[in-house]
Amino acid sequence: MGLFDFSSTIAVITVLISLVSIVGILLGDIRIRGVGIGIGGVLFGGIFVGWLASYMGWIPSAVALSSAAQSSDPKVVQSYAKFVAFNDILHYMQEFGLILFVYTIGVQVGPGFFASMKGNGLKLNSFAVLIVLLGSVIATCYCLFFGMRIDHVIGIYSGAVTNTPALGAGQQMLDSMVSSFTGAEIDARGLVSANVPKAYAMAYPFGVLGIIMTMFIIRMIFRIDVNKEGERYDLMKKSSHKALNTQNVVLKNPQYFGKKLGEVLALQNDTVLCSRLKRSNVLMVPKADEVLQEGDILHLVGDGDKLLKASENIGESIKVSLSTKGTEFEVKKVVVTNEKVFGKTLEELDLKSRHEVVISRIIRTGVGFIPHRGTVLNFGDQLNLVGRPESIEEVIKIVGNSAAALSKVKMLPIFVGLALGMCLGCFSLPIPGLTAPLKLGLAGGPLVVAILLSCYGHTITFNRMNWFMPAAGNSALREIGIVLFLAIVGFRSGANGFFDDLLHGDGLTWMGMGVFVTFIPIFIAGVLAYKVAHVNYLQMCGMMAGSMTDPPALAFANGLYKNSEASALSYATVYPLTMFLRILSPQFMISCMVALGG
Repeated sequence: MGLFDFSSTIAVITVLISLVSIVGILLGDIRIRGVGIGIGGVLFGGIFVGWLASYMGWIPSAVALSSAAQSSDPKVVQSYAKFVAFNDILHYMQEFGLILFVYTIGVQVGPGFFASMKGNGLKLNSFAVLIVLLGSVIATCYCLFFGMRIDHVIGIYSGAVTNTPALGAGQQMLDSMVSSFTGAEIDARGLVSANVPKAYAMAYPFGVLGIIMTMFIIRMIFRIDVNKEGERYDLMKKSSHKALNTQNVVLKNPQYFGKKLGEVLALQNDTVLCSRLKRSNVLMVPKADEVLQEGDILHLVGDGDKLLKASENIGESIKVSLSTKGTEFEVKKVVVTNEKVFGKTLEELDLKSRHEVVISRIIRTGVGFIPHRGTVLNFGDQLNLVGRPESIEEVIKIVGNSAAALSKVKMLPIFVGLALGMCLGCFSLPIPGLTAPLKLGLAGGPLVVAILLSCYGHTITFNRMNWFMPAAGNSALREIGIVLFLAIVGFRSGANGFFDDLLHGDGLTWMGMGVFVTFIPIFIAGVLAYKVAHVNYLQMCGMMAGSMTDPPALAFANGLYKNSEASALSYATVYPLTMFLRILSPQFMISCMVALGG
């Protein structure tokens, strides 16, 4: 017996996946003139290691498996069962990696998702629909004008657009047609569902590469500076949110002399707030029942237009410092991390009356706004507090401000979200006229649930759960998920005769035809989006990846700029509609090819 005992299936799988990941990551780090394939290298590292494992006999060949399945030898049967288990574990890890990746993407982009739908959402989805339509037409033409088998066309289409649910929908459609034809007719018409995965495996790897290459081609043609595009997106995002400004105003309106601060009409709409008040030389944090006097100077916070109107209503703006420096007050930023205040309103906490502390603004997911009594506190909210140091310390004890809690990844919400995502993904919606019901699938369900929970999860108070995930934790889980998915997809493709089909079968033809299905639609849509519709390049890359429902391409797009929000948000914006169309399209294509093909 040697020094190493690799009889454990788990040990073998772990070593192989680690080897694939090492080779793939190193391959992705190679850059020629600043250009590299990034995370896509893991896919090609997997193809190589899978081929090597098959060639070296580390895993049994298809012929050996076929004979083993018919054998009555207990040892052979045991070996066959072990390999089946090996393959099942690989398949589970592949799908779990994909689920983890799309779920963390949903958590990341969720807070800004619905705002994006109001902005560029319609435009991005229009281009995604164009991509799906063009790809379906090109693939259908292969059958109608070049005489290709229907099953091969569906495999090429599904692989070229890197969509596994499309593959499954196409196979189900073909299986449902078995009863309508004889065995000879099924083979002659190309309706053998078992043939679909072969063409899929050929088109898939270069489908991923084709999306990435198209991003580069468009970038080179129009000489796009990615950093400038990123800065342009950041500027556009800031301009879409009304910035909060401050203004010092001296009270001159007689109608407010002797009135309480809470009775000032200009401050009753929750869009402008008074965080400090100076009377003579005394600075104070005013309460709602503070009686105003002529000459009081109010420090107001609000967005530009409403702040200007409030200033004109109260009196005149004045250039005087209401800084807390050198006074008994201070301004401090704290973060909400205490589970006991999640989901509670500011009215319930009543920090202003109980502790004489004003929350002048709240920053949530990078956007600042004026709080009001009904504002609900979420985990990770950043509060701008004004008050005496000892009072602020009391408020900190209430809200938390724990750096450790802020960096900790909560496991319970993640698994609750994954479970809900699986339930949604497996929900079947029967459509009259279609043999296979529509489903969001293993990727679509978790993505949609993550978006909803990250947007509206604060309304769920069960066990005081919060759906916030620290950026570092989200990034780590996301990278682990996509590396697992790509490593195993590549390994299984390489081990299942990728190079044999490529060199000795129809693989090269399938791959070449898949290139057109991949490249032409996204190139046309990409050029139109960037030059005609003036879509930001990073958003365009996210849209292209989302229109192909392709996580590897998204991972690559995310790495183009320091902030991955632009591409990730565009991906999530077009993903649900695209997934719906990708599931429908193979079924319509088959119906069209059967009807027109005779």
